[in-house]
Amino acid sequence: MWNKLLSKKRYNNKSEIEEDKYQEYYRSSFHKDYDRLIFSNSFRRLAKKTQVHPLSNNDHVHNRLTHSLEVASVGRSLGLKAGEFLKKFDKDINPYDVAYIIQTACLAHDIGNPPFGHAGEEVIKEWFSKNKSKQFLKDLSTKKSNDFHHIDGNAQSFRIVSQLENNLFAGGMNLTLATLGTLIKYPYSSSNCENTGKSKFNYFQSEKKFFKLLFKELDLINDDGTYRRHPLSFLMEVSDDICYGLLDLQDAYELKIVNLKDMKKIFNFLCGKTKTKETYKNEKYSNIQKVSKLVAISINNLAVHAMEIFEKSYETIITDKQPKDLISIFTNEELKNGIAEAKKLGYNKIFNDKRKIELELGAYNIIETLLNNLIRATYKLYKTDESQLSFRDKRALELMGKDNKPIKSDNLYKMYQRVVDYIVGMTDNHAKHVANQLNGMGH
Repeated sequence: MWNKLLSKKRYNNKSEIEEDKYQEYYRSSFHKDYDRLIFSNSFRRLAKKTQVHPLSNNDHVHNRLTHSLEVASVGRSLGLKAGEFLKKFDKDINPYDVAYIIQTACLAHDIGNPPFGHAGEEVIKEWFSKNKSKQFLKDLSTKKSNDFHHIDGNAQSFRIVSQLENNLFAGGMNLTLATLGTLIKYPYSSSNCENTGKSKFNYFQSEKKFFKLLFKELDLINDDGTYRRHPLSFLMEVSDDICYGLLDLQDAYELKIVNLKDMKKIFNFLCGKTKTKETYKNEKYSNIQKVSKLVAISINNLAVHAMEIFEKSYETIITDKQPKDLISIFTNEELKNGIAEAKKLGYNKIFNDKRKIELELGAYNIIETLLNNLIRATYKLYKTDESQLSFRDKRALELMGKDNKPIKSDNLYKMYQRVVDYIVGMTDNHAKHVANQLNGMGH
């Protein structure tokens, strides 16, 4: 089983999947995956993308890049521990391979998020839903329309690493199948969103064939044709869940949205009342140092328990009866309560902070401007000859650059995807700049 789940095969194009034979003792196939991610343009741009607080002037606040690096750090530790555990079932497993796989998947997990964080994602979904009765969207099939109405950064991340980055539509980053499988949290398409009521999925219609091929190679297809998650994806996911819940609080304290008193109940659950009281009273630490210390302890406690749950639930995780995620089956009630309190505080104070709302409204206008101009210009290109486009529409498409703009010979779905690929790939600042250009405010 694990010889397939830890597959070193790479997908290079529509007809070529082959084992990575070019390894050195100091640089395994999975190490190369990590390097390809780290050195990619898409990953680098995360430094200028919102984690929670758009266009923040505070340099201490997390962006998507620092968040991804911290998630990857937790994922690496869990991977080493998981590798040692898995050697019980397959003595040939190298724990460092498992660590690299999870670490790389963690680095890639947010690479498909648009500018302005989840607010940007919501704007794109809302724009397509709001315009679904318009002719320029009615020409799409229901399944293809759903990809835009429910657009999800998880699916876009998979598209970037498997299709767009480095080798356009020829395998993308050409990552190993093991790493690609570990990246997948929601092994279904946007069509499933109608059933779940949530816009969470991991592949667009454009990646449907490759997705099936990937899961066949990993031997993760159930008898009924549905897909099982790669067991290591649970550790990638819990690394993210642990980090964002706590590091968002750290940012909120830095921005003076919450105070020590607000967070005390959370730390009591996650660190224990004695440790929290001792840290709060320690005059050697500044308040921000107290928060950082307790966040670090919390992350360690959560990671240790997550690994315990993975090992305890292993026999279920490798079947088609997989749990929703690891946190949902935590047995330590204190830790579960701590996570719940962190989410509650985040919802009540952080996500409804006035300044954050103001900036998200600005983000709404920026992305709406981009979509209004670029999707409509693309539809006109689809319906007519390029020479007949208005000056404005021509210039709008030319703003996308030669490698990004839609191609007349493509179908409408693919043309729209290139627009969304372009917008999602933007940093916050670049999105703002291009929107200003389209509004005639650039200089």
